[in-house]
Amino acid sequence: MFKKLLNTIPRPLLIRLSIIGRPILAFFLKGNKYTDPIDGKSYRKFLPYGYENVRENVLSPGTLSLERHRLFWLYLKNETDFFTKKLKVLHFAPEQAFYTKFRKMNNLDYTTTDLNSPIADVKADICKLPFQNNEFDFIIGNHVLEHIPDDTKAMQEIYRVLAPGGTAILQVPYKADLANTFEDNTITDPKERAKIFGQYDHVRVYGMDYFTKLESVGFRVDAVDYTKSLSSEEVEKYRLPKGELIPVCKKLVS
Repeated sequence: MFKKLLNTIPRPLLIRLSIIGRPILAFFLKGNKYTDPIDGKSYRKFLPYGYENVRENVLSPGTLSLERHRLFWLYLKNETDFFTKKLKVLHFAPEQAFYTKFRKMNNLDYTTTDLNSPIADVKADICKLPFQNNEFDFIIGNHVLEHIPDDTKAMQEIYRVLAPGGTAILQVPYKADLANTFEDNTITDPKERAKIFGQYDHVRVYGMDYFTKLESVGFRVDAVDYTKSLSSEEVEKYRLPKGELIPVCKKLVS
């Protein structure tokens, strides 16, 4: 059922429907086996999720966070000054899991952007951003670049608007056993894209060369395996993607 809904309902409408359904799901699934660190609430189980291959027990009913969101949150909370330092932040394709919380944080000057999202502040093309050079201290792009045909241009734009000394965290789905990114722009059928790229609106499957591609546009990249800093009990309790690397990208001060 979840697979069918994800593949047939347009994403902007899904976002609006999920806002309505979220508190209902959270109520019926409350328990104490799994915890979402983003809101601190616990559940007897999480929901399944996936456009092509459905993953069980991964979608938190309270925040609608996935494994990658909860990993990102814990890294931000425990390893950065994101929650305390005055920062000008740009967030691509803002997720509901973060949107309200980040908006309420007094230390953040927080801007969201996307071409289609109904909760984005600025409707913009990531390959042609309407922002000044060196404008933002912190940039978030969670599973965005795999949707963009010219991802090199998008990376260059992110680098351009990031301030020297700033940080961009640019998570993507990647295959750890794939050395080189695979893409084929002749594949346009949504069903074929879902089968080959994992989702109907993805245009590539990233390999481990993703990190060197980020470096090629100027970033200094740390591929952080943050689950190594956590116990196996925490990884299971929060339902985290064990071994997934977080691309922490820095723009060095020249």
